[in-house]
Amino acid sequence: MNVMCKKVLVALSGGVDSSVCVHLLKEQGYEVEGAVIEFSPAHKGAVEAAKLSAEQLGVKLHVIEAHELFRKNVIEPFCLEYKAGRTPNPCILCNPSTKFHLICEKAKELGIPKIATGHYAGIIQTERGWLVKRSACVQRDQSYMLYRLTQEQLSMLILPLEGLEKSVVREIAASIGLSCADAPDSQEICFIPDNDYAAYIERYYGKSKQGDIIDPDGKVCARHQGLLHYTVGQRKHIGVALGYPVFIKAIDPEKNCIYLARTGEEYAPGITLSDCVAFPHELWDHASVSALVKIRSRANLSPATIQLQADGTAMVLFDEPQRAPAPGQSCVFYTEDGFVLGGGYIQQQILS
Repeated sequence: MNVMCKKVLVALSGGVDSSVCVHLLKEQGYEVEGAVIEFSPAHKGAVEAAKLSAEQLGVKLHVIEAHELFRKNVIEPFCLEYKAGRTPNPCILCNPSTKFHLICEKAKELGIPKIATGHYAGIIQTERGWLVKRSACVQRDQSYMLYRLTQEQLSMLILPLEGLEKSVVREIAASIGLSCADAPDSQEICFIPDNDYAAYIERYYGKSKQGDIIDPDGKVCARHQGLLHYTVGQRKHIGVALGYPVFIKAIDPEKNCIYLARTGEEYAPGITLSDCVAFPHELWDHASVSALVKIRSRANLSPATIQLQADGTAMVLFDEPQRAPAPGQSCVFYTEDGFVLGGGYIQQQILS
């Protein structure tokens, strides 16, 4: 490998994962630089943490300001989806359009051919292109979040944490004296530090209107406080007392209604998808494809039959019904050996 190919730009957040990436790549002989993205005013703390990690690791750090792009590509779609009664995943919105786009563009500007991130996943080049693969550390696997990356983005990407346990990553960080070694994992939405997304959305987009909650018998049983406070599959804090357990079966933004069903009826035999991506592209040539699917980030893989359509929609029929697929979440397709084949956004459940 020539000198140029040994250069890499690491997306450095100041957290333990990306910081250890820098260390591992330096150990492998790479010439490493870092880049931190200030997505919004809420990220100023992350920028300072990245500066500290870069100083401790002895690498140059580039700060990329992206408030407007992040607002357009992530914050606005996230808020509008919630207001429509859907449950989006902001990381999936962000990764191809903003985070990886900006890191790749910065790398090109600097003449650096490769980028790296602290995601727990693998990547492999095949005869037909690049594929993301599930991490050997299944509990930490983040391949679900990467399914919409472009082939160009994947071709530039190195994932040094593939196969590592989080405990090992923390041990490495501690062994080299990084301040972030014991930093807690981030659990909240990155641009909403207090994780109160409903209050955040109402602050910028107005208060969500109240509406009817419909019981399993089709009768109005209560009033909801605005669709953005609820999600499909929710069982607690619905605000009803029917004498038997229920969950939110569906949310209808046009009628501004929430529909309940009895617990035990959560399982759907299938779903429809929109805005699908698939790779290899030959998948579009088949009437149906058998694969494993994941309908939320923490779900188990489940066998299903996928019927892809030329307009980017798909129908997914599960071998075994799945609990409460939520519109707005992603359904990601996998091979038996863990390679990502694509996915799409859940539109609605197929009820029979």
